[in-house]
Amino acid sequence: MLTLQRAKVISRLAAAAALSVASLTLICSAADADGMVFGGCIGGGGAVNCAVRWGEAGDPYIRVVPQPVTADEKTQSAERDHKWEQRCQPVIAQDRYGVPRYQYAAPGCEFGVIQ
Repeated sequence: MLTLQRAKVISRLAAAAALSVASLTLICSAADADGMVFGGCIGGGGAVNCAVRWGEAGDPYIRVVPQPVTADEKTQSAERDHKWEQRCQPVIAQDRYGVPRYQYAAPGCEFGVIQ
């Protein structure tokens, strides 16, 4: 005899299983793409919650700077670097906690500003 309570539990478990299969399918298909998938399911007592997030691979807080390609761009980049080093005179010194940190001779150098 199938009671209403048991039917609810079975339907919730079926829904959780369907979501798990769907998220695994998404994870497997997105693994081939240029990105990463994070997800999973959590629950108990007849209640289950599943979530999946897809995003670009790598650290979102790191910005990739394009490198100079032509000889002219490489020359200009080297000149900018030399000018910055002459003005800022970067030195690594330990702070009061023993952590090595850069110190600069001019303001704005920690941001790569050339004046």
